Amino acid sequence: MFKKIAFAAALAALSSAAMAADQPYFYAGGDLGRSDFQSYRSETSFGGFVGYQINSTFGVEAGYRRLAHVSDGEYDAKLNQTALSGTASMPLNDAVTVYGRLGYARVSQKVSSGPYSAKGSDSGALFGVGFSYAITPAVAARIEVQRLPDETTNLSTGIAFRF
Repeated sequence: MFKKIAFAAALAALSSAAMAADQPYFYAGGDLGRSDFQSYRSETSFGGFVGYQINSTFGVEAGYRRLAHVSDGEYDAKLNQTALSGTASMPLNDAVTVYGRLGYARVSQKVSSGPYSAKGSDSGALFGVGFSYAITPAVAARIEVQRLPDETTNLSTGIAFRF
């Protein structure tokens, strides 16, 4: 179901005739959300991102997110995401934009217990869909859901600053 929604949003953005005259710009921001791991556990996530909006339709974005940090005294586990993706946007009106993303993500894990530790990673396709709302011409709030290569889903809300 999620794949169908992401595909429909990306297709709508790509079919848009709005390749028009917006000036390119850089943006940066942060987000806070929830990560669901294979539908059995949820953890708070936070991250940051930087991007370059080529025109009103296409952009590129890089991001880093702490998907989870779990510690119970016996062990400590951290899960992080590093990602690079292309974005396709379609403005619905002057303030609201729907966007899709397709890219590459690396999810790294580190687990330690006493003197022992283990590291691992999983890499693959990242896709997502979201909405942004322009609070001012330079500040936008956004909500997005991403699906990561290790069957993790992240729902986040954030803020982006255009410069």
